[in-house]
Amino acid sequence: MPEAFIIDACRTPRGIGKQGKGALAHLHPQHLGSTVLRALRDRNGLETADVDDVVWGTSSQVSEQSGDLGRMSVLDAGYDVKASGVTLDRFCGSGITSANVAATAVMSGMEDLVIAGGTEMMSLPKKGMLPMGAGNKHLQDLHPQPHQGVCADAIATLEEIPRDALDALAAESQRRAAVAIEEGRFEKALIPVENLDGSLALDHEEFPRPGTTVESLAQLPPSFEKIADYRHEDYPTFRELVNQKYPDLEVKHVHHAGNSSGVVDGSAAILMASESYAKDHGLTPRARVVATANMGDCPTLMLNAPVPATRKVLKRAGMTLADIDLFEVNEAFAVVAEKYQRDLDLDREKVNVNGGAMALGHPIGATGAILIGTVLDELERRDQQVGLITMCAGGGMAPAIIIERV
Repeated sequence: MPEAFIIDACRTPRGIGKQGKGALAHLHPQHLGSTVLRALRDRNGLETADVDDVVWGTSSQVSEQSGDLGRMSVLDAGYDVKASGVTLDRFCGSGITSANVAATAVMSGMEDLVIAGGTEMMSLPKKGMLPMGAGNKHLQDLHPQPHQGVCADAIATLEEIPRDALDALAAESQRRAAVAIEEGRFEKALIPVENLDGSLALDHEEFPRPGTTVESLAQLPPSFEKIADYRHEDYPTFRELVNQKYPDLEVKHVHHAGNSSGVVDGSAAILMASESYAKDHGLTPRARVVATANMGDCPTLMLNAPVPATRKVLKRAGMTLADIDLFEVNEAFAVVAEKYQRDLDLDREKVNVNGGAMALGHPIGATGAILIGTVLDELERRDQQVGLITMCAGGGMAPAIIIERV
């Protein structure tokens, strides 16, 4: 089977995802996408007419993010019109899925030069709090799907993971992110975002709160207790949806703004090529895609698929946990990363070593592509070889990918 090589990866800084507060919130999502696409072109001397496809992840495909954001970003970047683009949605898993789809196209021999990536402007107006699959009573009866924050609290309750353990993980995420920023570990991938007039919009991470401690996190009120009992006139409450599946569960609310992922805007892109194209055009591969996988799990708990996805992708690769030098599991909520490490009995010094979404933020459709680039940069910095990236996604899913330096 042909190899899919990663040539380059880049991303924007993550801006606070609130109108009037975030440094990127006034920009169009296409502008964020075109920023990283132009960077890939310029950094690699890319002949954009050769790009077979651009596979883009965007979860909320409404308003300015509708209408095939991938293709629109390609056009906004000034690529040759021959470079096609498609936009996909696997909720939070969209960024990894874009990379998996791109790699599959190259490994099948059907395409030679593909860009994967994603964009999410979480500062855009929201649709409101409705269950996933809202409007389909049959689906809600078959697989009730609550708010993800309520799911996180339900998992922590079922697993008997206390708040202090989750707060400790969140404080450590902030500490690791602060070290990574101070030491410039993100600089290789980071692309400043300019305003339309050419002035600087943002060139650094806007969300982190260095100095966060377990003690300061302990002062924050739970975020999802009131949301659990929010009632829309046409739907059950989120608590009632949990209890449809787990009737005896009394959910304890342990997640809050400090141990949940940050609401941010951002974009990322990954350049992939076949061996023959890279050789013929003087592109130097940095890594190869070893294996990819997708996994579904309970839609009501929603966030538990990263562990089975990890086991599946390891089996596909013919590897074990011991073969992985670095793991990235998205910190959608603290319980996701905490349960992941407990269930797989991982060395915590190998997991999310530069902090995660609790400290840096989670631009839904872009995060997976960001994490792949982050792992690649860190493998190079440490002179290590193999990284595994996975994340939970709405609907009870998780994509996963293993990359290896070459």
